[in-house]
Amino acid sequence: MNLHIGGVEKKEGWLILNINPGPNVDIVGDFRDNFKDKSSIFDNIYLSHVLEHTPHAETLTILKKLNQLLKPQGKIFISVPDLDHLCHFFVSPNASINEKYQAMKIIFGGQIDNNDFHYSGFNYQFLSHLLLEAGFSHIQRVDNFGLFKDTSNHYFAHHLVSLNVIAQK
Repeated sequence: MNLHIGGVEKKEGWLILNINPGPNVDIVGDFRDNFKDKSSIFDNIYLSHVLEHTPHAETLTILKKLNQLLKPQGKIFISVPDLDHLCHFFVSPNASINEKYQAMKIIFGGQIDNNDFHYSGFNYQFLSHLLLEAGFSHIQRVDNFGLFKDTSNHYFAHHLVSLNVIAQK
């Protein structure tokens, strides 16, 4: 069994947990409150643009819990806004004010509801460090997971918006 945190797209073999209810959501709730006493139950865990919605003081604890939920050799797929690209673009003198505004919304969240605010930011070096601290290994950056049609595949200013990383328990 696989866990898709924050998902909306139904896919065979994937359990969807989302803070917002929806037609394909299997479990409604905050992933920090679910599976408290469980371990080694998922083959894969997928999070696309979820981790940045949690306070940075909780990030390592969350990653350790996700590691605990994975079976041995299980993989975690994490997609977050790529701060290296977005910050570089934001300070570029060639970017229009509208483009800078769009980049700012990706960095800080769209803020269209109470769940659409970003508390944390990541680049590859920082996320890799946290994953290692949480007990993950074989960390690799990829352009595309090839699993879901979501923000992990979104382009802005001819670059991927997302930092997409796969790590193994």
